[in-house]
Amino acid sequence: MLAEVSLLQQTAWRVQGHEFAAPLLMCGEEHRFAVAQQMRELGIEPRAIVLEPVGRGTAPPIAVAARLVAADDRDAVMLVLPSDHAVGDPAAFANTVRAAAGVAAEGHLVAFGVPATRPETGFGYIRSGVGLAGHDAAFEVKDFVEKPSRAFARDLVAAGDWSWNSGMYVFPPRLFLEELERLRPDVLEAVTGALRTARVDLDFVRLDDREFTRSPTVSVDHAVMEHTDRAAVVNADFGWNDVGSWSGLWQMGDQDQSGNVVLGDVIADGSSGCYLRADGVLLATVGLEDTIVVATSDVVLVADRSHDQQVREVVQKLKERGRIEASSHRVVYRPWGSYESVDSGPGYQVKHITVKPGHTLSLQTHQQRAEHWVVISGVADVVRGEESLLLTETMSVDVPVGCPHRLGNPGPGLLHLVEVQTGTYLGEDDIVRLADDYGRHEPR
Repeated sequence: MLAEVSLLQQTAWRVQGHEFAAPLLMCGEEHRFAVAQQMRELGIEPRAIVLEPVGRGTAPPIAVAARLVAADDRDAVMLVLPSDHAVGDPAAFANTVRAAAGVAAEGHLVAFGVPATRPETGFGYIRSGVGLAGHDAAFEVKDFVEKPSRAFARDLVAAGDWSWNSGMYVFPPRLFLEELERLRPDVLEAVTGALRTARVDLDFVRLDDREFTRSPTVSVDHAVMEHTDRAAVVNADFGWNDVGSWSGLWQMGDQDQSGNVVLGDVIADGSSGCYLRADGVLLATVGLEDTIVVATSDVVLVADRSHDQQVREVVQKLKERGRIEASSHRVVYRPWGSYESVDSGPGYQVKHITVKPGHTLSLQTHQQRAEHWVVISGVADVVRGEESLLLTETMSVDVPVGCPHRLGNPGPGLLHLVEVQTGTYLGEDDIVRLADDYGRHEPR
């Protein structure tokens, strides 16, 4: 296994072995190449990487996966895992999955209930009912509570029969689809239509955009788990942490003597209990307590650690205001490498481009922009019109508007270059592909 892996890679690695089939991954359009690359780094060949055209909560993508798994094996048992969770005890996790699979095989939709050790307001809670015969740590589900107030959360933890809803599930896909058809036929109808006209594109399965968008936005809990009489819960005590929050990262991080988790170029003077992260900038704090500060080149977040769940409300406000920060990342991954927007203004844009060894961008033209490439490190194989050029460090080339061009990396290491775009329009859709090693036709 790699020395440094992402949470997605950790999740995929956790379910390798003879007990598991190849993983099926669900992700958004913008993450597709990063997801594929991370699986290749681990030597894992997924059953499929399915692209969600839009976000519609957890119920629709889980239904898509259930359809695909059931089509392969009518008697399968399916394990659903979010990609942003950490597990402290992999052996205990494996034992819990085996126990949950046994319960699921008897006709249950099984949730993983993590012991609630503190009053978290960002988690859902599950109340355990009577024990299931023949199983030591499996129970009927008595009730669900979604993200309670702090006072209510304290009461739930004190009661002793409530656990955190981890968002991990095990169930027979056919049973899940039957319950979904009974409880939310609108979701199942949209998902079925999206799969009926889905198409394969490189390593990906593209769901039909129009059909999938017809589905309402709904979580798997609201759609099925809170209403079915087939729900069960197993105790999941394996060092679980939902790293979907900044406080989760603080809890997992390597805290110094003052309780700070410090990442990047940070000076913390008289601060304690903080999560302080600087990506590409200097961050200095004075006298902060229990605070989250994340500083990047384009956004700075400052939040009380106990209110980090409200970050999603800020994201919603950004979306309402049409801010690109809500949906766009500075680093964009492509099958050949990545690019990062460094600077932009009226009539110009500067990008840092990396190309993986042996990879080549598409042969393309632009109708509204010219480009200037400067090689920072590595070797660039450039096609410009009828010319073929080999550029090394500090060498550069101009690409006029409308000129067919292509960039490749014939070297053994990463190619780094700076691209300066100038023109009246600099959008990514100003691309006409003439040839492409990856079978792409759309601008991205």
